[in-house]
Amino acid sequence: MKSIKEPKTPAIVQQMQWILNPVQTMETCVKKYGDIFQLKIGVGGQPLVYLSNPEAIQEILTKDNNEYNAPASPILKSMFGEKSMILLEGDRHRRERKLLMPPFHGDRMRNYGQLICNLTKQTAKELPIGEKFIARQLMQKITLQVILQAVFGLYDSPRLSEIKSILANFLELTASPLRSTIIFFPFLQHDLGPWSPWGRYQRKMQRLDELLYAEINERRGQLDPNRTDILTLMLLARDEEGQEMSNQEIRDELMTMLIAGHETTATALAWAVYWVHKQPEVYQKLTEELETLEKDVEPMTIFRLPYLTAVCQETLRIYPVGMLTFPRVPTKPVELQGYQLEAGTMINGCIYLTHRREDLYPEPNKFKPERFLERKFSPYEYLPFGGGSRRCLGMALANFEMRLVLATLMSHFEMELAENQPVKPQRRGLTLGPAGGVKMLMKGEYKQVEKKSPSVATV
Repeated sequence: MKSIKEPKTPAIVQQMQWILNPVQTMETCVKKYGDIFQLKIGVGGQPLVYLSNPEAIQEILTKDNNEYNAPASPILKSMFGEKSMILLEGDRHRRERKLLMPPFHGDRMRNYGQLICNLTKQTAKELPIGEKFIARQLMQKITLQVILQAVFGLYDSPRLSEIKSILANFLELTASPLRSTIIFFPFLQHDLGPWSPWGRYQRKMQRLDELLYAEINERRGQLDPNRTDILTLMLLARDEEGQEMSNQEIRDELMTMLIAGHETTATALAWAVYWVHKQPEVYQKLTEELETLEKDVEPMTIFRLPYLTAVCQETLRIYPVGMLTFPRVPTKPVELQGYQLEAGTMINGCIYLTHRREDLYPEPNKFKPERFLERKFSPYEYLPFGGGSRRCLGMALANFEMRLVLATLMSHFEMELAENQPVKPQRRGLTLGPAGGVKMLMKGEYKQVEKKSPSVATV
């Protein structure tokens, strides 16, 4: 039986390398040790096994629950709450997922199409023509508005303004690799007053709680079954025994959608506009496809465009926002790909490394949307939203939103990159985002003029 290889450096060194430069850490390890290795990056230097072999990933994600558990992450519990579906197991997880599935699929989701297109145009129009902007900030404004209106059904109100302000500040607390250390080291998680990092984190979370519970109670008290926002649908939902979701369950799901739902999509969209404007041939092909659309086209027609779809898929392949699947822990000793793993071993599918396998994706460092037009990949070869029972519930909405936002921006606005240097990936909390957020220049709205290939401006 083979033994899993690992670096010989001390656990604290491995932890810091993983936090400050996860991409280099993963790439170095896969070259040295192959597609299964371990790092001592857990609490107290606990080993965590990384897999990038699709067959091994399929095994840990689809095996019976009696063989593998999906433990709740203390980090996610502090961010989302213990009743969040992504932290539940067994029957409770299945119940919650069943209750939450309908709002994210089918006709319910299609209702949000025009809202997404309109919010994108309104937000982009606020950018001054001829001035530079950060793509990630623009995308975050758009995706937050989508979440607040589609999920919460919230429009202009003092409560909405305060939620937006708190969220923006909250997410900046872990916006860089160094700041992200606060969520990985428990000894940094002490409230030393409002000026300490954890103190600020706690106070913002407490105020956000107050606002969310106020909204839930208000809406429960005047429940309108004709509303189509996701908060209303959660309040109306009943399980097989006729039980409704508790206030805490709804609060924790709203927190999950607020933080994970808009932050991740904004990051993916920033990458998308970067790659499209970085490569003139991609820009040209996408522009030509969008020009085939009629005026006032249905959002679902945009969503189904093949090259637009391939561009978004390749964006999520080359730098997946989530680098790892949720961990699995064997309940008894297991054999995996010729390796013996003890019960209690933390195992992660490594999405980033799987997406960089040359046997699946030739020239993996090249942005090439055509690869998704030429073949289909299994759910364990391409898994930007994770896999198995823990696959992201918001996947359909995120894909829908990503394509509509990108198509709307490309069809109505002329933008270009504001610098020549390649944009590198960088840790942002638990995710992987573009360092600097992608600097761009807004040249203006299209006025029925011929669209040309982009030029990259020199700073």
